[in-house]
Amino acid sequence: MSESAVVELTPAELAGKVGQELGVSRWFTVDQARIDAFAEVSEDHQFIHVDPARAAAETPFGGTIAHGFLTLSLLSAMAYDAQPQLKGIRMSVNYGFDRVRFLSPVPAGARIRGRFTLKSAEERVPGEVTVCWSVVVEIEGQEKPALAADWLGRRYLEGTA
Repeated sequence: MSESAVVELTPAELAGKVGQELGVSRWFTVDQARIDAFAEVSEDHQFIHVDPARAAAETPFGGTIAHGFLTLSLLSAMAYDAQPQLKGIRMSVNYGFDRVRFLSPVPAGARIRGRFTLKSAEERVPGEVTVCWSVVVEIEGQEKPALAADWLGRRYLEGTA
């Protein structure tokens, strides 16, 4: 799937793509304004996120860094860009994570994007598809990613409860 392309698949077509990278999101800028806004809504005002002068002086990061949970929360926007949709989908819900690792700090001003590989897609109940995505969040210009996770979701198809 090309960057930002919208593809619709049947549950059987999706299941046939297990093991394949199915999408890459656009780049998202994680600037200080976004970090500060996240600090407000999450009530996490640790200086490594919101005080550029102190973070530069007292941390090995050279400045402020994004909250790990901010990076994680951007997966939803990245998924809209990168994941194929199921034909006849009624709604999607987060089901959880099997694994989340914050591998590298995201410096203020950096750009990140998500790469999505389908680990599984199972329709255990008619009209309810459980998917697991292996997602890696890259930091532009850096070899080591910001985050790696196995993300679970449920997709409910039209005509189901």
